[in-house]
Amino acid sequence: MAEEPVPQASTSNAAPLGHSVIPIVNKLQDTFAQLGSQSTIELPQVAVVGSQSSGKSSVLEALVGRDFLPRGSDICTRRPLVLQLLQTKRKAGGTEEEYGEFLHLPGKRFFDFNDIRREIQAETDREVGGNKGVSDKQIRLKIFSPNVLDITLVDLPGITKVPVGDQPSDIEARIRTMIMSYIKLPSCLILAVTPANSDLANSDALQIAGNADPDGYRTIGVITKLDIMDRGTDARNFLLGKVIPLRLGYVGVVNRSQEDIMKNRSIKDALVAEEEFFRSRPVYNDLADRCGVPQLAKKLNQILIRHIKTLLPGLKSRISTALVSVAKEHASYGEVTESKAGQGALLLNILSKYSEAFSSMIEGKNEEMSTSELSGGARIHYIFQNIFVKSLEEVDPCEDLTDDDIRTAIQNATGPKSALFVPEVPFELLVRRQIARLLDPSLQCARFIYDELIKMSHRCMVNEQQRFPVLRKRMDEVIGNFLREGLQPSETMIGHIIEMEMDYINTSHTKFIGGSKAVEMALQQVKSSRVAAPIPRQKDSLDSEKAPTSESRLKSRAILARPVNGVVPEQGVRPVVDIERSASSGSTTGSAWGISSIFGGSDNRMSAKENSTSRPFSEPVQSIEHAVSMIHLREYANELFFQTPV
Repeated sequence: MAEEPVPQASTSNAAPLGHSVIPIVNKLQDTFAQLGSQSTIELPQVAVVGSQSSGKSSVLEALVGRDFLPRGSDICTRRPLVLQLLQTKRKAGGTEEEYGEFLHLPGKRFFDFNDIRREIQAETDREVGGNKGVSDKQIRLKIFSPNVLDITLVDLPGITKVPVGDQPSDIEARIRTMIMSYIKLPSCLILAVTPANSDLANSDALQIAGNADPDGYRTIGVITKLDIMDRGTDARNFLLGKVIPLRLGYVGVVNRSQEDIMKNRSIKDALVAEEEFFRSRPVYNDLADRCGVPQLAKKLNQILIRHIKTLLPGLKSRISTALVSVAKEHASYGEVTESKAGQGALLLNILSKYSEAFSSMIEGKNEEMSTSELSGGARIHYIFQNIFVKSLEEVDPCEDLTDDDIRTAIQNATGPKSALFVPEVPFELLVRRQIARLLDPSLQCARFIYDELIKMSHRCMVNEQQRFPVLRKRMDEVIGNFLREGLQPSETMIGHIIEMEMDYINTSHTKFIGGSKAVEMALQQVKSSRVAAPIPRQKDSLDSEKAPTSESRLKSRAILARPVNGVVPEQGVRPVVDIERSASSGSTTGSAWGISSIFGGSDNRMSAKENSTSRPFSEPVQSIEHAVSMIHLREYANELFFQTPV
């Protein structure tokens, strides 16, 4: 990959260009940092990445020309440091004024760079503690000096392998994630710092930069510690880009050693020593534009200015779009009123709009209604007509109610004696128990309606309420309490309705099946069964031993043929007149059959005794035909006893 040529320019020529665009970007960065919205618009910047103790801090101090960064053998940069270098003019008489300003301490100037170092350490400790903790919260520092070029750099924590102090076990992954959050943006240039005394192919800085910028269009390589390479080796091929090519190329620098720092060797002396080092090495004589901190400063300034100019049209377009959007939102909030009368009118207007929005949402006239789900009045209608009805239909009226339960309830209601008719008490008892099962679906429906009303109250917040977060919060509380207070009486009323239904059973309802209706339905079932399987007629040649039995069957059919409670007699049964004729032509046994068959003659008593001994009292009647016949026999007995003779 061929290196992209960088136009050469002196410091004097680069400064006016830097003054034209870089300070503007710096102001935008400060503004976004104060608003906490720096992620909304990607601004051009240079991120410095490298492994721990690779020489990043020394490079930055060399670019500034002053000692101001925390130094040490372990991790020093524990928070991202946004360093803005701003070139100032020299005062009359050639005096220089250099100072720094922190964004978190506006208006305070630090003329002593040792104080800047102490403030960086103190601010870092305030955020992450003093035991090697790491945070992604930025520290923003501006340095004003006539000896710098306009450059904005972000010094990121060095990549470390083993956690120390309060660092978590996944410290390497966290630092890499923090670095990637900066360098993955297309607007960010990458300054990859690699020491020359390690294999370039194993460089952590180039490896992580390659992940974010695989084509190398945004990466600038910096090779440090050239003076401590093994004897007989050099970094010429590295600087020429023959090992790992980069479009923006490499720059080699010589930093101060730890011994120089301990002896308080100034950066100016270090820059002189660096220049002498490259001049005394013939292998670097023809690479003057790729060696030294001054060349690195010029290259960074030129590349950053060119990068800003490339991104400036798109940046301007995004800012203009954001301004239009914000202006539109601001206009929707209305004008600010200072007088109490105006504030009262504004509050009344907000409440009126809220009420109208709530009503329109219920009626389905809301302009911003959802097209993906039911809401408002349609949702309430769906709850009543679908969810509630379905839950009622799923209630089985005979669930947990067996024939044994019914039989036991009837027997318990008869007391110490047998009842001729089924009492009403067990019916009411069993029905009340089943009606009570309708309470839970009804309460669930009320809660569904409450939840939907709460959702509607949140959706009806008008734009004016965005200006008054306290008012919006208070309205949420008041409306929530109002709906919550209405839920309890609703549930109480539902419980009362269920209790009323349990206390009064409307037997006059058209769909209520009473005793006569039940008998009619039973007769219809008997009729349908007899039509399917007709009973053969008795032969006239029956012998005398079977005559009483035949006569009893005829009497039973005659009684069944009598209309009872409006029930039409069976068509297949002989008329009563024919039965009476056949009975009168017989012996007197037939005339005595009616009373004895009801109250039990000698034969009937014997059969009753046999039946009582053969099966228990609680055994259900197996034949519906026999049960219906007994009902008609009882009604026939009443007619015999209470009718007046003509």
